[in-house]
Amino acid sequence: MEALAAARELLVGAHFDACASRAYYAAFYAAKAMLVHRGISHVKHAGVIAAIHRDFVRTGLLHVDAGKAISRLFEIRGVADYGDMQRVEEQGAKEAVQLAGAFTHAVQTRLEHDGLAVG
Repeated sequence: MEALAAARELLVGAHFDACASRAYYAAFYAAKAMLVHRGISHVKHAGVIAAIHRDFVRTGLLHVDAGKAISRLFEIRGVADYGDMQRVEEQGAKEAVQLAGAFTHAVQTRLEHDGLAVG
């Protein structure tokens, strides 16, 4: 979870856009790991997020809050990485770190439940 650790450090350093981006990527990498574990592969971000909703949230394998978290992180990351006149403020960065932590924890729990050791 290097990306999540980096997000936390960037938050402390008041680098809010970079923090939000790293927080999103922590969740994105966790989502991709879970999909790969199930033999599902997507390249685009929207495809990964859609697969999480379709294959895990709607089936009850992940709580609906996990689906909301990765979707919200994608929105915040859009501002962080592509917002021309908008920037992520401190509260948004804090939200991103919290959501990423909750999402990655949910994924880790799911993978452990499926018998996959997570390090």
